[in-house]
Amino acid sequence: MVLHRYPPRLWAALRLQEGICARLPQHYLAALRDETPPAPVHWRPQGLSHRRNPRTGQRERVQDVPVVPYLPPAAHEGLWGGEGWVRGFRYARNDKLSTRLPKTWKPQLLERQLYSEILDTTLTVTVTMRTLDLIDEAYGFDYYILKTPKADMCSKLGMDLKRTMLLRLARRDPKLHPDDPARREAIYNKYQEFAIPEEEAEWVGLSLEEAIEKQRLLEKKDPVPLFKVYAEELVSQLKEQAQQKEQAQQQEQAQQKERNL
Repeated sequence: MVLHRYPPRLWAALRLQEGICARLPQHYLAALRDETPPAPVHWRPQGLSHRRNPRTGQRERVQDVPVVPYLPPAAHEGLWGGEGWVRGFRYARNDKLSTRLPKTWKPQLLERQLYSEILDTTLTVTVTMRTLDLIDEAYGFDYYILKTPKADMCSKLGMDLKRTMLLRLARRDPKLHPDDPARREAIYNKYQEFAIPEEEAEWVGLSLEEAIEKQRLLEKKDPVPLFKVYAEELVSQLKEQAQQKEQAQQQEQAQQKERNL
């Protein structure tokens, strides 16, 4: 039996407390530690801890068991709106007395063209019907991307789009409609409530590996050749010697003047 100093369930949290991970920005670490549960997609919460049985009239306990979908790599290349593959079982020939067979339920995928006002670009994205409904509820594609938290986005593409939009809002990039400044300012003012500092926007949606690489590049320093180091030391020593000689000459001159007086 292998014994560990810390239980494996704490390894991910302990990794953030040492090494280069501990030097990551605090706002990024706070977002990484955020454990807000995602909105229910494939199940409906009861909202009650107990309920009364309609037949017997006795009080029964109610449990909310979330259905956690599996997100394949293709889910991070599109916008599935939190949907994924749900794995379970079905009965052969719909007979409950027969053998259970494994089954995977997959969402219906569609390709749609979505326009972004902030990016001024039309994107061809793989979406689901739920994603289209969420975009309609948010009153626009940009609003959906900016309002949806990471736990509900469940898409690397969606978080990359959010980071790009936030950076453009933070910089108020003049490349957006360069020939129409009034329209550009109207768009920036429309989404001003989502604007955050550029230093924070650069880290939004980055995975831990990407954040570590970014931090490593920020801390990277090119090695200084030794001949430059020795040359600087030699120059500083020569300057010190010259200053000492000048001070000695000034002292001698002052002494000579005192003797002449």
